[in-house]
Amino acid sequence: MKMSARNQLKGTVKSVKPGSVMAEIVVELPDGQEIVSLISLGSAQELNLATGDTVVAIIKSTDVMIGKE
Repeated sequence: MKMSARNQLKGTVKSVKPGSVMAEIVVELPDGQEIVSLISLGSAQELNLATGDTVVAIIKSTDVMIGKE
């Protein structure tokens, strides 16, 4: 996956907490640190995010997006 955002951190989905409109995704990095991202529920469902998935946290400005290969 190629993107213009330079800050890309690979990690593993630790938890997915779906809400009525947004989903909270907790990503654990290889060193044990965690990043939390709020994305639309539709995006989380489209990516079919689940605990244990390998993902990339993409940080652009003040946003943290999630990408899945």
